[in-house]
Amino acid sequence: MHISEGFLPGPWWWIWFAISIPVIFFGMYRMNKLISERRELLPLLAVAGAFIFVLSSLKLPSVTGSCSHPTGTGMAAILFGPAITAVLGTIVLLYQALFLAHGGFTTLGANVASMGIIGPVVAYVIYKAGMKANINFYVVVFLATAFADWATYVVTSIQLALAFPAEAGGAMASFQLFAGIFAMTQVPLAIMEGALTALVFKYIVQVKSDALVELKVITSETAEKLRGVVA
Repeated sequence: MHISEGFLPGPWWWIWFAISIPVIFFGMYRMNKLISERRELLPLLAVAGAFIFVLSSLKLPSVTGSCSHPTGTGMAAILFGPAITAVLGTIVLLYQALFLAHGGFTTLGANVASMGIIGPVVAYVIYKAGMKANINFYVVVFLATAFADWATYVVTSIQLALAFPAEAGGAMASFQLFAGIFAMTQVPLAIMEGALTALVFKYIVQVKSDALVELKVITSETAEKLRGVVA
């Protein structure tokens, strides 16, 4: 999903920066507020950022000018919401562009939009809807993170299709081509990411369920049920 440095022509890379920057600044405001009010959650914030970095660094060859990999943003979106996740995603993408030649600086806005904004929004919406519908917590986590991954690559396919429309069929034909190639790797990767994230949350529930309650991810009653505590 990391679109390579210089791969997007103008005005597309400018447009994606214009979309991403306001969200990043809002996320910085939310993150500063969270840290100032609940410093005890800082280690969990760091874990969420590290999770994004590790998973999104596992790149596989895919569409020319891009790559396939898990995103890791679903967990942060469930814990802290999409705005803060956008900041974590931006930090990760900046580091990867600078030190790993993974992604780029001119394409940072596009990469943040897909992996740091749209994917987390999808994860957050699915998680909230699933919990409201009383679906099993771990099933909801799995679905939220898997669909966040797929949404990220749908957006990347749109970004590439708009920048490089096909001679026959235009942007829609290009989108179908890019999305079809991404699907070969992302369908199984997203399923694995969803399962892994559910396992991580199972661990968090057992050792730090109070943090999930404080963040309003789950209620105290749900935490007790998940830990198998009998009232």
